[in-house]
Amino acid sequence: MSYEQKLMQMKKLLKKNEVVKEEAPAKPMRIVPPAPAYEDQWLSAGLEKEQNDFGIVYKRVVTYGAHHLHGSYKLSDLRQTMAQWGTETANHPLCPDPSKPIVFFDTETTGLKGAGTLIFLLGFMEEAGDGFRLTQYVLPGPDHEAAFLYASGLWDRKLSLVMYNGKSFDMPQVETRWTMNRTHLPPLVKHDAIDLLHGSRRIWKDELDSFKLTAIEQSQLGFFRKGDIPGHMAPIIYQDAVKSGNAELLMKILAHNEWDILSLVTLYIRSTDLLLQDSLSESAISATNIGKWYADLKSFSRSRDFLERVVAEHGLRHPLAHYHFGFALKRDGHFEDAVKAFEVAAEHLRGRERIIALGEMAKLFEHQIRDFERALASTERAQLLLNKDPELSRRFRERMKEDFGKREIRLLGKIFPGQAQ
Repeated sequence: MSYEQKLMQMKKLLKKNEVVKEEAPAKPMRIVPPAPAYEDQWLSAGLEKEQNDFGIVYKRVVTYGAHHLHGSYKLSDLRQTMAQWGTETANHPLCPDPSKPIVFFDTETTGLKGAGTLIFLLGFMEEAGDGFRLTQYVLPGPDHEAAFLYASGLWDRKLSLVMYNGKSFDMPQVETRWTMNRTHLPPLVKHDAIDLLHGSRRIWKDELDSFKLTAIEQSQLGFFRKGDIPGHMAPIIYQDAVKSGNAELLMKILAHNEWDILSLVTLYIRSTDLLLQDSLSESAISATNIGKWYADLKSFSRSRDFLERVVAEHGLRHPLAHYHFGFALKRDGHFEDAVKAFEVAAEHLRGRERIIALGEMAKLFEHQIRDFERALASTERAQLLLNKDPELSRRFRERMKEDFGKREIRLLGKIFPGQAQ
């Protein structure tokens, strides 16, 4: 018998081992933490208790009639705001997605950054029936964070969230805390973010000294807070409320957050009114800023409308509008009018804009109008100012000197063919 045959006989004698599938270890059951010892004090202060599979959260619900007045604006004005955006075809950062509910959102946290920073208050406002409803969720303590985040419903549906500095602060904080609780929570939905801090800076640049929400409230919304706590005190007050159970000052934080969210609603109304207005009713500065914003968004027709109204109403009193209007005229092929607009800017502005205006004049004279002598005059004027204007940065000065130097050589070659070196 061959060696191979012997091996085959031995193989038949072997019994097949039964494969035993090991069951995957069961996930450890999540122990729902008990209610905090101070629960009765928080409930007595006006909070409600809500319980879910992850623990306990406390909340406060406030309803407002449609005509509730916050500063100079009624909450019901939001409906007209939404109708205005509904007719817009231009893509704008403040334009909501009509397929998603619009919700005004703000948080309060125990710090500004770091993995140890907790969100302890989530505030939401949206339309409800004929009025509006504010819902605020308060974190009882770290053990209940999953319950607190789950109660927010940010996992449930896609929203258009209107915030103030929300893109840089509120939403990154929410995402961080959600990640820390990801083993328990459903995935966080990706929401649209409408950031009114960004919008305020675009609209009121060079007009307002501060872009704190309280400053915007006073200057633009007609709302002045009375008895408000300083925002930087909120973490300290919350920590004390958790340790002592005393919710008296904690309720002041909720009032602070409530004012923040009400101001988000009215600031959204105010911003939309300015962005979509048909007539010039505001300052030349803000109207010019809006025109510039539309130009940056490639909405050139809307940009030109704003800038043209400023120029017509304010004339030479606001030369920056002429500067931006010059670019609009150039885009539309109105080259002679563009030169006139840039000439006003070059005559009345200082710094970078004056130099750039002269550069645009030189380009128009050289390439579109074909007047090389006037192009050279604009170039020489800019070169002189580059050496004299103290407002120019060294980097800008050197770059523009190089550009104008090349242009001068080219123009001399066109004016005096065969003579320029």
